[in-house]
Amino acid sequence: MEGKPDRLGAVPLIGLTGGIASGKSTVAARLEQLGAVVVDADQLAREAVAPGSAGLAQIRETFGDDVIAGDGSLDRAGLGAIVFGDADALQKLNRITHPEVWRLSHARFAAARQADPDAVIVYDVPLLAEARDRGEFDRIVVVHAPAAVRVQRLVEFRGMDRGEAERRIASQASDEQRLSIADDVLDSGGTIEQTLARTDALWPALASTPARPA
Repeated sequence: MEGKPDRLGAVPLIGLTGGIASGKSTVAARLEQLGAVVVDADQLAREAVAPGSAGLAQIRETFGDDVIAGDGSLDRAGLGAIVFGDADALQKLNRITHPEVWRLSHARFAAARQADPDAVIVYDVPLLAEARDRGEFDRIVVVHAPAAVRVQRLVEFRGMDRGEAERRIASQASDEQRLSIADDVLDSGGTIEQTLARTDALWPALASTPARPA
């Protein structure tokens, strides 16, 4: 785990997480509409290994030229073939990408604070339960739908076969692991309208979350 940055003073940092097909992106978009500054960890992960980045240079040095595509971008399939099922290789990759993503995210947090001292920052982190320190956040919201519901969504809306959907869910943290870190559990097992209504109901509490002292 990389070192934690300085706290953000009076600006609360909300961690938002949820398993695949939980509806987390729907909740994040709604929170942004309600006034939150949403920082997307997946987008930062792409930036961390973009052509010309320090992250990509380290990956090339560690894993070789074969993981670099002809256009200079990361060959994700090639890298995946190396790290999939190899815990040591995956750990090496994480030691490169995790600090870089956190550096980029903290830059976004600082910019949001400078732009609006009253900002409520929501960090959208799919793998929060797997890879992050709970102490980095003033509050954690887990968007939760039962695994069976998420499997059905992956089949219906993303065209996965049921076996692949079940494998994707099983590869992530369990519901129990994710729920164990939650300050708030947002039930997303129903309709989109119900999820949005629950997000609206939670927003006043998130907006009034006190930040821990720096």
